[in-house]
Amino acid sequence: MSNKSQRLIELMMTVNRKRKFTVRELADEFGVSRRTILRDLQELSGLGVPLYSEVGPHGGYQVLNERVLPPIAFTEEEAVAMFFASHALRHYSSLPFEEETASALKKFYFYMTGDVRDRIDQMKNRFDFVIPIRQQKTPYLSILLQAAVEQRVIKIEYKSKTEQTTREIQPIGVYASSGLWYCPAYCFIRKDIRLFRCDKITSDIQFSETKPIDLKHVHLGNRVSMRKGKNASLDLYVELTSEGVQRCEADIGSRFQVNVRRDGTGWLEDKIHTRDTLFLAKVFIGLGTDAMVQKPVELVNEMRRILVNIMDQYKENSQ
Repeated sequence: MSNKSQRLIELMMTVNRKRKFTVRELADEFGVSRRTILRDLQELSGLGVPLYSEVGPHGGYQVLNERVLPPIAFTEEEAVAMFFASHALRHYSSLPFEEETASALKKFYFYMTGDVRDRIDQMKNRFDFVIPIRQQKTPYLSILLQAAVEQRVIKIEYKSKTEQTTREIQPIGVYASSGLWYCPAYCFIRKDIRLFRCDKITSDIQFSETKPIDLKHVHLGNRVSMRKGKNASLDLYVELTSEGVQRCEADIGSRFQVNVRRDGTGWLEDKIHTRDTLFLAKVFIGLGTDAMVQKPVELVNEMRRILVNIMDQYKENSQ
């Protein structure tokens, strides 16, 4: 191969793929001498590819876990888009790849030309993704995501509104909504899929020896099946004004599918758990006249109870 730069790029991709190799194997594959391959490997190491050599009759080279990707040519617009896609995440107090995101942003900014950096500086105060500011820390996002990808069971300490429990769960994924992080997971205590707020996990996560169940086909893209669960027994139906549709999409769109009519109004129709009536009552009360809950009666009664308490509270304060 006559083009050295092209050979180095292909060599970087090859060693990332092989992970473990000998100089002779690479020399034969690329049709060059062992001395040339050794020089190329030294250059790759200087560029940051984490290589180390093993001595002995069966020795060779191995790539450490932290692989380096080959150079990628971005257009100016693509580079600016990538920068702001990562820059927008800065509002979250915790991220699954917090240090890596900050490092990637620095690299993007550093290697851009001066005029592109000036353009980014001008755009920083004119373009943003606004989310509610949250003080809660969620330090276990990376482990939760790893467990979801690898289909592993973990043990957590979880603090709900009423109790603190030790649970074994099998995460399905993690997602952010209104500035908070959530983890839908199969709970081995409840024998059902539950939604956990990640900031409510109160101690270090431990991987469990419990055999995982098959959740390969359950993911964040099919939340309908996750939301309902096998024990959901109450029929939910709510009529929404056009304003109610928009607010539901923003506030509880991750829990329920919002159905929209041509005129902009809509409705919610789903199955819910009895345990969710208090939470949903507060949500729909917050929507005021933009939501009309028709069923279940348990939810309607819970909303009435809360509204009576609110009225009593303000009656007392007015006396």
